[in-house]
Amino acid sequence: MARDKRGIVLKSAREIELMRRANRHVAEILDLMCKAVAPGVSTWDLDQIARRELKARGITSAFLGYRGFPATVCASINEEIVHGIPSKNRVLKDGDIISLDFGAVCEGYVGDSARTVPVGKVSAEAEDLMRVTAECLEHAIAACHAENRLSEVGAAVEKHATQNGFAVVREFVGHGIGTAMHEEPQVPNYFDGPRPRMKPGLVIAIEPMVNVGTHEVEVLADGWTAVTRDRKLSAHFEHSVAITDGEPIVLSRL
Repeated sequence: MARDKRGIVLKSAREIELMRRANRHVAEILDLMCKAVAPGVSTWDLDQIARRELKARGITSAFLGYRGFPATVCASINEEIVHGIPSKNRVLKDGDIISLDFGAVCEGYVGDSARTVPVGKVSAEAEDLMRVTAECLEHAIAACHAENRLSEVGAAVEKHATQNGFAVVREFVGHGIGTAMHEEPQVPNYFDGPRPRMKPGLVIAIEPMVNVGTHEVEVLADGWTAVTRDRKLSAHFEHSVAITDGEPIVLSRL
C-alpha cells in the first residue's frame, strides 16, 4: 500500500487480489438477490438474503451501521436513486425497477457493486434507462487506463447518458475504495474540469446514477432515501475497478 501526495491510496498486487475476493462475494450475493426479485417480494426479503449469505460466508456487511445505515443493502425502487432502506412494507410489483447496492468486507478489504433490475414486465422507457445506464458504466470502465485523467471517467458517463436523452445525477459520485468504503478520490459521473491522472494501483468504485428527467435530487424524511425531484425513474449500476499498467480489472464482475 502506498499513499500519493493527493492522499490517494495505491494498492499492491496482493491487495488488489484481496479486493477481488471481497468483490467476488459481493457479486455472488448480488446475483442471489437479483434472481429473487419478483412481484410480491419485499425489499426486506432481499436484505434477509444478503444477511444470511454474509453469515454463511463468514464476512461482514460494509453498509450495516455505516453512518447509521440500518440494513445490509440499499434497495431503491423506481424514482429512488440510492440509499433506499429495506422494509417489509416495500413490496415489489410488476413494472417496477429496483436498484440493489451492496457491499461486504472480507479480510479487511471492501467490495462494492450495484445493479438495477426489472420486476416482471417493465416499460420500454425503463428498459432503455437500464440499458443506457449499464452502457455508461462500461464506457467509464473503458476509460480506466493509467495516465488517463480521472475526469475522463465522468465525461464518458455524461456523454453517453445525455446523448440518449437522460440526465446524470450530480449530488452523488463514485469514490476510491480499499480498506475503507469511501477513500480518495471522488469519481463524479460528469465532467467537472481536469482531474488527476490515474495510476496503477488505484481502485475506484464507478457508479453511474442516471435519471429519465431532471438530474435534481431530494432526500426523503428518513434521511437516507434519495429520489428524483420530478419523481421520474432512475437507474444505478456500479463496479469496483482496479487500474493497472494494462487493461483495468473489474473486480466485482464474475
